Amino acid sequence: MILTVTLNTAVDKTLAVPNFRLGRRHRTVEQTTMPGGKGVNVARILKALGQPVIATGMAGGPTGTRIVEQLTQLSVLSDFVRIGEESRTNTSVIDPTTGDQTEINERGPRITEHEVELFTDKLLYLAKGATLCVFAGSLPRHVDVEIYAQLITELRRRGVYTVVDTDGEPLRRAVRAEPDVISPNVAEAEELVGHEFNEEEDSIDAIDQMVRMGAREVIMTTPEGCFANVLAGDPGAGRELYRVCLSTAIEVRATVGSGDAFLAGFVAGLYGGRSRVEALSYGVACGAESTRHLGAGLLDPASVERLVPRVEVERLALSPAR
Repeated sequence: MILTVTLNTAVDKTLAVPNFRLGRRHRTVEQTTMPGGKGVNVARILKALGQPVIATGMAGGPTGTRIVEQLTQLSVLSDFVRIGEESRTNTSVIDPTTGDQTEINERGPRITEHEVELFTDKLLYLAKGATLCVFAGSLPRHVDVEIYAQLITELRRRGVYTVVDTDGEPLRRAVRAEPDVISPNVAEAEELVGHEFNEEEDSIDAIDQMVRMGAREVIMTTPEGCFANVLAGDPGAGRELYRVCLSTAIEVRATVGSGDAFLAGFVAGLYGGRSRVEALSYGVACGAESTRHLGAGLLDPASVERLVPRVEVERLALSPAR
């Protein structure tokens, strides 16, 4: 069983608004509304890919009820702690005439210490039946930035494989807890290591630095695909560095949630017994296919399979040992 953790759940609204301009009145030509937050997106995609998953986290108020009900309608198993304050609503505006994308994310509810304790107890209970757990997304207000690190430590003691996709200080603390995989995008990776990446060598060095900070494997997503510093297939065989990307361009409608689709594809690949390279290729195909849809984390599994042969994998030289 796979668990996904979303502490800052949301209802995600995506609006298609031609010729969007600030200060003007507009009408949408298309819109989607779905349960969201990064971990929820990952859970929905894992379900679509045929993998066993339970979404957990925190949800509150009518918005929280809507999130749970919509997941149930999608046949996604969930077990959330109910909190006192209202879960948030996030809005993305896509201008189909230019491809520009504007995102407005609410900051989320305040969480009490008691609610955190209830969630921790629930997660450790659910972990008894899990082999892999994905921690994804931002933290609500008043939640200690150490929470991901603390939970990773607890799950690793129980033999659960841990994957982290967050940013800022929560990511920095989480890396020190030695998760199995972290998956930042370029901006998140730049913030973590403290400098911008101007050349490919900068990205390679940064990935190596993130491994030395504590992460066992690092996958940095890019608009084209990903760079990945991963363990070789055979025990004791060392590490391998790859650049993985789609060989041909596809028509992009929206990039909202494409990183979540990549991560879900990678996790689905690993859980389904694929090699690291195969899982990375499958993740890139999932991320790319999701950009054809309006709405975070939507994809067609059959179209993903057709994209997999178009994914190129290049093995790169690792940075010299330090």
